[in-house]
Amino acid sequence: MHRISDEQRRIRLGRRHLLAPSVRAASAVDVADAVVALHSTDAATVFLSVCARLTDPGVAAVERALYEDVSLVRLLSMRNTLFTVSAQAAPAVAASNARAVAARERQKLLKHLREDGNGLDERWLADTELRTLAALTARGRATGSELSAAVPALRTRITLFPGTRQEAVQGVASRVIRVLAADGRIRRDRPRGSWTSSQFRWTAAEPWPVLDPSEARVEVARRWLRSYGPATEGDLKWWTGWGVRETRTSLAALGAEEVLLDNGAVGRIAPGDLAADPAPEPWAALLPGLDPSAMGWADRGFHLPARHRADLFDRAGNIGPTVWWNGAIVGGWAQRADGEPVWRLLSDVGREASQRIEAEAGRLSAWTGDARVTPRFRTPLERELTA
Repeated sequence: MHRISDEQRRIRLGRRHLLAPSVRAASAVDVADAVVALHSTDAATVFLSVCARLTDPGVAAVERALYEDVSLVRLLSMRNTLFTVSAQAAPAVAASNARAVAARERQKLLKHLREDGNGLDERWLADTELRTLAALTARGRATGSELSAAVPALRTRITLFPGTRQEAVQGVASRVIRVLAADGRIRRDRPRGSWTSSQFRWTAAEPWPVLDPSEARVEVARRWLRSYGPATEGDLKWWTGWGVRETRTSLAALGAEEVLLDNGAVGRIAPGDLAADPAPEPWAALLPGLDPSAMGWADRGFHLPARHRADLFDRAGNIGPTVWWNGAIVGGWAQRADGEPVWRLLSDVGREASQRIEAEAGRLSAWTGDARVTPRFRTPLERELTA
């Protein structure tokens, strides 16, 4: 069996994830396609991940792709998580993951409505959705609060988990809006604040074309293996949130080839992807929490020493801001209240690496300007650096 070493995996990561300076991209869409999907749970992550990989980083380029060209779109998809993907990749991601997520979100809301016991049902929800869409179309864009003011049904309050210790009374507005967004009938527009804000306005949208889910999964697997391969079946299953059967069927239909990894596991690569990538120039990167290069595999042993995990992850398994050197995570970073990036190296990487990391910190400061970024999922090292 052909063997692909950990060193070659790190080389591929630097090249295919556009992290070495010589392979950086010209557009935000190129970046999204290079990593398949950008984590979007934290609004700032999209901008930080994209700009780390752009030749000419800047907020305007990302905002243009998200809100003007709509060449980047947010979808509640893999692992029931919010991701940003290119408009070209969106139909496959929608068919392979997002539609199933949307169906679960709708059933969850309907279950809460039935348990409330006030006669709210599918007909009430359908009518409320139509009224919400009509109000949004009339306004063009609106916040959740503005939609609630325009649609009385959105101000309805229901009791969640009645009769249990978790019983709570909540409004339905955010849940109805979440279902509409999951269905692709509305999308997030510009936030109320800066690019770091998660308080979005909403605007109407057209659902994505309906594709065969099996074919869509093969397309997603193909894109993912070109970016993250070699990787194990378990890595793909974890990243997509698919079941074992769906994962294996997709790999087989794709014709994924087997290779041997340094840890003895069997990895998969896209068909014909055996040739070694040439090593790029030495490179350093400061990547945000939840960046795809850190979160792309279930087993990250080839680029993340196990001894670093306690400092860089929160208790839920979310990775914080990381410092990279030639394809390996060597430390973490944070932004102080005055905007200065600070970092700590957890591995001894030498003078050249330290100089390049400092240069990347300067590059980051140049485009973030006065913005202040606090990760949504805070890790021990990030907290310590900002204390």
